[in-house]
Amino acid sequence: MKQLVILSGKGGTGKTTVATALSEIVENKVMADCDVEAPNLNIIFNGEIQKVDNFYGKEVALIDDGKCRKCGLCETLCRFDAISDYKVNPYYCEGCGLCSYKCPSGAIKMIEENTGEIIVGENKNGEKIIYAELFPGADGSGKLVTEVRKKATENKGDCDYIIIDGTPGIGCPVLSSATGADIALIVTEPTVSGFEDMKRVLEAIESFKIKSLVCINKWDINKDISNKIEKYCNENNIEVVGKIKFDETMIKALKSFRSINKYPDSIAYRQILSMWDKIKKYLDERIDV
Repeated sequence: MKQLVILSGKGGTGKTTVATALSEIVENKVMADCDVEAPNLNIIFNGEIQKVDNFYGKEVALIDDGKCRKCGLCETLCRFDAISDYKVNPYYCEGCGLCSYKCPSGAIKMIEENTGEIIVGENKNGEKIIYAELFPGADGSGKLVTEVRKKATENKGDCDYIIIDGTPGIGCPVLSSATGADIALIVTEPTVSGFEDMKRVLEAIESFKIKSLVCINKWDINKDISNKIEKYCNENNIEVVGKIKFDETMIKALKSFRSINKYPDSIAYRQILSMWDKIKKYLDERIDV
């Protein structure tokens, strides 16, 4: 089973639009949406929820009033101002455990906190869609991404591919999205920020030894920067497998919550279809471990 992760380095490049299109083009696959703070792959595919699991992403302190001596040591030690009047504010608690370790009466214990949900869905074709929702203000997005990847593998069945819509940026969730993937497709746009963030995400995943490919979305809106992106990729032995023209059909598709694949005569769809042929060639060359 081969894993393709789609990344961007920044939001707004069209990463999820490309990921959605590829997910419909690719047959015999599982889809994983690793943008746990704003998942939307399931919205496009209108998947039916089959199973929901709680995610416990952190620990918080809990004071047992029956054992507490009211010495105030915990409040003095807490550097996050999470303890006041012998009560713990779970929104401030970072789960470091120092108060529990130092409490002379053993009145404080660390308990796991439910910070999100992992959802297994299924589209109308019976294909699995794995995604998650991190509760507002909760920590542990990187851990939750790892759990989404794990759940996708558990539900792969006889599928040949896992298509992963990664998170934007270059932080912990992005690294969790990319770890263990066979190919990373970086979707960028011909803007100064798009170019710089593409370079940053390529550098971030370089140590993972993942084959990286690049797609320039809306390449024709600024051909000068598109040429600079191509030059950079050529100098660093990174293939630009796709150049997608600005296509107003994309806007039409998004407004109607549909994939660009529903418009097979559109320029963007034909270019994404051609791009998949190149990506598939690289995926098929990878050796299953």
